[in-house]
Amino acid sequence: MTAMTKPVVAVLIPEPMRQEILSPAAEAALSDHATVVSAPDGNPTPALLPGLLGEAVAAITGWGTPSMTSDVLASAPNLQLVAHTAGSIHKLVPAEAVHAGLKVTHAAAIIADSVAEIVIGQIIRYLRHLDAMDREMKSGGHWLDIRNAMPGRLLGEQTVGIIGTGHVGRTVIRRMRAFGPEILAADPFLTPEKAAELGVTKAEVDEIFETADIVSLHAPALPETAGMVGPDQLRALRDGGLLVNMSRGALVQEDALIAELETGRIFAILDVFFEEPLPLDSRLRQLDHVFLSPHAAGHTMDTHKRQGRAMVDEVIRHLAGDDLRYQISAAALSTMA
Repeated sequence: MTAMTKPVVAVLIPEPMRQEILSPAAEAALSDHATVVSAPDGNPTPALLPGLLGEAVAAITGWGTPSMTSDVLASAPNLQLVAHTAGSIHKLVPAEAVHAGLKVTHAAAIIADSVAEIVIGQIIRYLRHLDAMDREMKSGGHWLDIRNAMPGRLLGEQTVGIIGTGHVGRTVIRRMRAFGPEILAADPFLTPEKAAELGVTKAEVDEIFETADIVSLHAPALPETAGMVGPDQLRALRDGGLLVNMSRGALVQEDALIAELETGRIFAILDVFFEEPLPLDSRLRQLDHVFLSPHAAGHTMDTHKRQGRAMVDEVIRHLAGDDLRYQISAAALSTMA
């Protein structure tokens, strides 16, 4: 196949993120199967999208790609596939375009591996008092005093509640089962059959807050889930309980969470916030009972490269007429983050 006969694929990931997402091997694999077009300066602005997509049969997008509005898509009559190297596509592609037949695939399942690792790692950090032991060791605390004061707990002896069983929630459950805790799961779309397959007990959100030692949020940010965790749920969490939010800040009523954390009764692990970046004067930055990270759960160097390669492989599958692995169905759009 010559360059002139290869199908055109537009890469619309801005630099320098493109270099983080697409390895040289992934770029080479894509070039073997397609004529690749991209913005001359590496910055695919909204004004450039119609020209870049004019002959393209597929587009590879990512964080920072401008919205592909209905007007933009109207200028791309040959476009059949959007392969999104990130997760959410709601601000990228109009839902009506997917319903009209545009294929969209994304890397949410790849990112889920990264999120699941940090969820479980942070929970173990909390259960075993690793930060406090480190501080005491470095300040000269007595060896046995430290050990005896902080015996910690086993994850396998806890009751864990998972709210949301999408890509991330399911991945957390599968990884966590290796430790042996009792796992409760809440999701309106979780069937008894699927719960049995995952090895969890289906429960309601309020039931989880009333009975679990650890609650981990993985629901999408939708009108139905906005502020779903408020004063009633937080008060129901047992003393010493832990709330983990690696999903979206909008799920939690932040003022209510701050008020409960200030009592010193519960703990929280937060990677996402109602306002991002988290304001420097946020009360959350001053509290001892909360671990903070800057919306970093899905970001590792390895994950980024996996995301890029997965979407390049999706484009290659599409060009070969093969089934896609990560396609988003039109029916699933309304339940996704």
